[in-house]
Amino acid sequence: QVQLVESGGGLVQPGGSLRLSCAASGSSFRVNSMGWYRQAPEKQRELVASISSSGNTNYADFVKGRFTISRDNAKNTVYLQMTSLNPEDSAIYYCNADILRPTSRRVYWGRGTQVTVSS
Repeated sequence: QVQLVESGGGLVQPGGSLRLSCAASGSSFRVNSMGWYRQAPEKQRELVASISSSGNTNYADFVKGRFTISRDNAKNTVYLQMTSLNPEDSAIYYCNADILRPTSRRVYWGRGTQVTVSS
């Protein structure tokens, strides 16, 4: 079994910054691409950013220049550095990972971490 656990969410003022982390744990697995999604109330879940195992990144237009995704392959961890936050960034942020195991390959999701941007 593989688990993804996010951390780093919280309440921040407009213009502030937060850093999210997501660590994959378990046995006998290899992590391919990893990503961050978010879901605001009454809205669909949307891609924020993704990163391949080799470090190639992809960002949603609404976070370009403000958010940075990175990963530490040795720790099976992905990060999302968020700056210049605004209230529209408030949402539950979910981590996902494309994980290869000896007899399977599937996408795993974390339980999410709440980010609230408010004064």
